[in-house]
Parts: sequence; structure tokens; C-alpha cells
Amino acid sequence: MCNPKTATTEYTTEMEILAEVNKPEEKRPKRRLAPVFKPYDNRQSFAIFDVESLVPDDHVARVIDEMIETIPDDQLIAHYSGGGRSSYHPKMMLKIILYAYSQKEYSCRRIEKLTRESIPAMWLAAGQLPDYRTINEFRGVRMPKMIDDLFEAMVMELHHRGFIDFENYFLDGTKIEADANKYSFVFKKAVLGYEEKLKKKISETLQEIHEIAEAEGFEMGSLPEGDPSVEELMETVSRLEGQEEILTDKSEKETDTAVRKGIRRKRSMIRRKLKLVRDDFIPRKEKYAAQLEVCGEDRNSYSKTDPDATFMRMKEDHMKNGQLKPGYNIQMATENQFVLFYSVHQRPTDTRCLIPHMEAYRETALPMPKRIVADAGYGSEENYLYLLGEEDGEAVADFLIPYNTYLKEQSRSYKKNAYNAKNWAYHEEDDLFVCPNGRKVRFKKYMKKKNASGFVQDFKIYECEDCSDCPLKALCTKAKGNRQVHWNPIYEELKAKARKALDDETLKQIYALRKIEVETVFGNLKGNLAFRRFHLRGLDKVHLEFGILALAHNFLKVAGILRMPSAKHIQNKRKEAKNDLFFASFIILGTYRTAPFNIGSRIGSHSRSA
Repeated sequence: MCNPKTATTEYTTEMEILAEVNKPEEKRPKRRLAPVFKPYDNRQSFAIFDVESLVPDDHVARVIDEMIETIPDDQLIAHYSGGGRSSYHPKMMLKIILYAYSQKEYSCRRIEKLTRESIPAMWLAAGQLPDYRTINEFRGVRMPKMIDDLFEAMVMELHHRGFIDFENYFLDGTKIEADANKYSFVFKKAVLGYEEKLKKKISETLQEIHEIAEAEGFEMGSLPEGDPSVEELMETVSRLEGQEEILTDKSEKETDTAVRKGIRRKRSMIRRKLKLVRDDFIPRKEKYAAQLEVCGEDRNSYSKTDPDATFMRMKEDHMKNGQLKPGYNIQMATENQFVLFYSVHQRPTDTRCLIPHMEAYRETALPMPKRIVADAGYGSEENYLYLLGEEDGEAVADFLIPYNTYLKEQSRSYKKNAYNAKNWAYHEEDDLFVCPNGRKVRFKKYMKKKNASGFVQDFKIYECEDCSDCPLKALCTKAKGNRQVHWNPIYEELKAKARKALDDETLKQIYALRKIEVETVFGNLKGNLAFRRFHLRGLDKVHLEFGILALAHNFLKVAGILRMPSAKHIQNKRKEAKNDLFFASFIILGTYRTAPFNIGSRIGSHSRSA
């Protein structure tokens, strides 16, 4: 097939390249834009007439302000004696201290700095600037007298606002390190050992003095025996000093050199004993007596830096060697993660802290909770009887407190242990148990035991009739004689009551809340607020400082609830009114023209978005 198109002589199939295509492009210069900034001049003076508008409605500072303002002025002014220079208002001082603790500032110098640099603190202080000495004096002298009433008033205010209802009283304890040197320890056991050695040395020395007096013919009179008191030792010192003066006079009057040397030798013996009794025995005896008095009957140690602090085993053991540190045992109760009540104790264990804690709570005007929830560390016979009212005839409250073997009893190995007396068959009519080998374990006698707190427990002692030829004896008991069973009927009945309550499904769910109630608060105090060590010394000031911290925690909790979306209806129209007042102030004072326009707009926009 041929192509029908005809071609002329001028026709060519090669394409000519246009000159414009081969022409290089000319690069146009890019447009350079100058950077643009918002006006800034920190040397230009401007005024903020409404600092409050810069504080958000759901800020913790507003919560502190509202809560403290509910306290009547008379309640705080009662702690001031009239006259003298004008003092800072106690409400203002309380607000800035509570706000500082909520911001992890515990030093008085840092609190002073906060009032100069923090806008919420400036607003709470109303522009006043108390120095750190004034803050320290108010916290250390004024606040200890008002902290209990203040804490009680704030808890009742939370109750009136519906945050707590005193339904469940979740109780637990934690140990916080004291402001003391960890090597300043004094242990009661060591002091008793030193005191016993001193008594022995004093007795030997007095015996030597008596022998010297008889051999040399000194008139020392009757010397004390056994364990002499400090007064008796002082009397002995007076007699030795009198004998020394006699020998000194004889030495000065004696002309014979040999006789004078003999008198001086006797005087040297008297001086050595006199120095030992006066400069060693008496100071040490007074020292040990003072140390034992500080320890008292309930404590086994204390710190020389803070004598009220007891050496305890802390969870924060960085050396992993179980080192004891001076600290305090804080017993705290919560509900809805609000601190309801607290108490400071010097005992390391929680078991013996429940009764004094509840006694302190009952002295307040706070309503008694319906139910006390605590862990197994509080499950003792003494505590159960106290809560049931066996001591004074009035029950304190219902309780959900397991005993120390409650979880162990739920295990399969415990229930199948044939050598556990609780799994043996019991014949009530004959009052005896039957052991795994089929032998009778009969009642033998009653016995009373007194624990460390002085509480007396009643036991029934059962003893097997004969274990001498029993093939199971090695598995049943380690005693050389017959197997004995120590049975406490009262405690067993109380444990059955506690077990019945804990097995209830509804109450079991309430007990499960204990872990997320108290432990969460402890975690917030030690973790988020970084309060792992007290900054004040002494039991009263430690009680004060933890009270301030607990109030700060409660206020932070309220502020957190107000920030939740469900709490938006609580916020009011205060911002708009404050912004209008802010612009009106500029116009009235005639300063609006001198200040840059964007400063006012920027502050207003910030307050609206806050």
C-alpha cells in the first residue's frame, strides 16, 4: 500500500529547532521578605490593674482563697494578743503558705520568693511582701495553735460541698524521714547495756574505796551499796573531798620527808577515786538516765538531732541493706482520695497506732464514719475489741480489717495441711481435738499472755495425750514433749466476724477500694509533691507540717475536679466582668493611649483563654 500524500521538492522530514528553545532562561531574583515581629519593648512601663484576671477560675489558688475565706475572722484573730505593730492578716499568711506547699515549695525563703514572682501568689498576698522571717514565725509559732481547728473546718467545708460524706474511713500508715542525721542514733538496748556495765564498775570502785578506808583508817562513814543514785554518789564525792583536804593539811604540816611522801601517796589514791566518781560515774549515770527517759517505755531508739524521731525501717532503702533512719509514722484516713484525718506517731508498727489515732479522731467535732477500712497490719485482738466497744461499752464503727493470716487461710495448702490444729476435728462436748494420728488433744489449763502494749490475752492450752511413739511427731511438732495447741477463743471469734464481713461481695468491693484510696494519696504526697522528708523538727511541728501538706493535697484535689468537663457548670461569668473592669480602668486613668494597643488586647485574650 502506498502513501497517498504527495511531497514537494521543498519538503523535508527533519524538524527545525526553534531559536527560543536553545536560548538560556534568565533567572529572576526571588522576592525577599522582611521578618515581622510583634511589638516588644520591656523597657516601656505598663500597668496591670487586675492581677486576678490572670488567675484561671479552676486554679488551686482560687480554691485556697475560697476555702480560707469561709473561716470566721474571730477564729484566727483569737490567737493574737493586741498591741504592737500591725501584723499581716492571718488569712493572707495561711493562703500563701498553703499555696506554696501545693507548688512543692517548703522553704520560707522560697515562699517569700514566690510572693514576688508568682502571679497567683501575688494575688493571694494582695501585693504584700512578708519576708521569710515573718513567714517562718507565723508557721512555727502561730500555726501550731490553729492547725487542728483549721484542718477540721476545711474537712467540714468539703463535706458541705459534697466532696466527702464520711461513709468509709480508709486508714493506712506511712513512714516519712525526719529532719535529722541518720547517724545520730541512740538505741535503748545499747544504753541499758552500758548502764549495766557502769553499775558493775561503780560497785567495784566503791568496794575498793571501802577497803582503802579500812586499811588506812579513813573515816568515810557508810558508803552506798548496789546501784547508788546520783545523790548518793555526790555524797560520796563530798566525803572523798573532805578526806583529801585532811591529807593535804597533814602533808603541809609534816616535816619528815618519808612520812610526807606516804601521806601524798594516800592522797593520790583518794584523788584517783574521787576523779573517777566525780568526772566519770556521775556524768555517765545522768547521761544514761536522760537517754532512757527520752526513749520512754514505747520507743527503742531516738535521734540526737530530733529527739522526737524514732529510727525506723523505710521503704526508700537506696543502699539495700535495711538501714534504719529517723522518722515518724503517719496514720492517715481518706475518702474519695481526700484526707479526712491524720495523726503522727513515734511507733514503727501500725498495729498499736489504731487506738490512739481513733481516740484523737473522737476528740474532734468531725462525724464518726460508718465503716473503718484498713489492711491486715491493724487486725489484732485488741483493735477488734476496741472497735466493737468492749472497752467502754460503745462501738466505735463497723470495720473491714483482715487479720494477719487471712490471705494465707485462703490458700489450698493451708486448708489441706493436716498438721494445722484449725483443720483438726473438734468435739465440743468433750472440749478436745483429734490429731491426724487419731489421738486426743485434751484441754489442760488456762493461760494469760501480756503483749508489748500491756494488753492481756486469754489462751486455752490443749495437749496431746501421748506423742512419744507417734510416727508423725516430726511432721507435727518440734517440741520435745507432747504437741500443744494454744487456742484463743475470743480472738478466734473476732476473726470469724472479720472473715464473714470480708467474704461479703458488696463489702469486698469496698475493701478493694482501699488500695486506690490511701495509697494514691501517699503516692501524690511523696511523688508529685516530692515530700519525702520533713523540714521541721519536733513532734508538734511535724504534726503541723503534715497538716499543711494534707490541706494542700485536698485543695489540689478540688482544683482537679473543677477542671473536669463534668464540672464546667460550676464556673461562673466572673472573667467577662473582670475584663470589662480592666479596660475601664485604663480609660479612667488615661493610660490607655500611652500603652501599646496590643498589650491590652494580649492580656485580655490571655484571660479569656485561661
